[in-house]
Amino acid sequence: MEYIVVGIVACLGSLLSFMSGFGMGTLLLPAFLLFFSPELAVLGTALVHMANNVFKLFLVGKYASKEMILRFGLTSVLGAWLGAQCIAFIPKTALWSYSLWGYFFEVKTVSFVFGALVMFFAIYELQQEAKKSIWPVHWLPWGGLLSGFFGGLSGHQGALRSAFLLRTALTKNEFMGTRVVLACMVDITRISVYFSIVQWAPQTMQSGLLIFASFAAFGGAYFGMRWMQKSESSFINRFIAVAMLLFGLCMMIGWI
Repeated sequence: MEYIVVGIVACLGSLLSFMSGFGMGTLLLPAFLLFFSPELAVLGTALVHMANNVFKLFLVGKYASKEMILRFGLTSVLGAWLGAQCIAFIPKTALWSYSLWGYFFEVKTVSFVFGALVMFFAIYELQQEAKKSIWPVHWLPWGGLLSGFFGGLSGHQGALRSAFLLRTALTKNEFMGTRVVLACMVDITRISVYFSIVQWAPQTMQSGLLIFASFAAFGGAYFGMRWMQKSESSFINRFIAVAMLLFGLCMMIGWI
């Protein structure tokens, strides 16, 4: 059963993440939580996420902007390391909780703050779409630090990264390639820290399940790339902005 659930979620999550730059980790983590402890679920999600990003690196990595990698990526690595180190200090209590339709939901501090930031950038993007503005380059290192920090802390990094990169002069292909390279940099950083703080053995989590989930994610990434290549940049930007808006709202109300 775990192969079916995790495989389907990995494929759909990868498809979504290729189109928007985020979403795979958010969807895959709950699937792993059905079968493993929270610590192992976080690590397993990060490993599949990394494998998928490496696969996407071969697909579109050649288009990455070296300038953006230097300006955005170096501080992303620093932010990811700081965020991963802070995992042990995250408040375990929820801001508030509620029941809806027979389900129990909790709104945690990190999710609420991250969701609010994502919604802010999404609303800004939708309002300014008609007359697109380019953000000053000196904002990029701060964007890298912020997105990297949340990537290391909770695994949520892509939404903020997309928000900043959308406001640059990158072409569609450069946007896809740069996004993937930056994601790999953050994943390598946070996984190295996770291994140092999580007790994990190969027999604890089935290696076959991780491999199966990775290949399912590869399929989603391949079809996502083909969809992106056929789409106009303006449509992609609006799609990402709407996805960010829904993503941020769901995080603020504790649905993800």
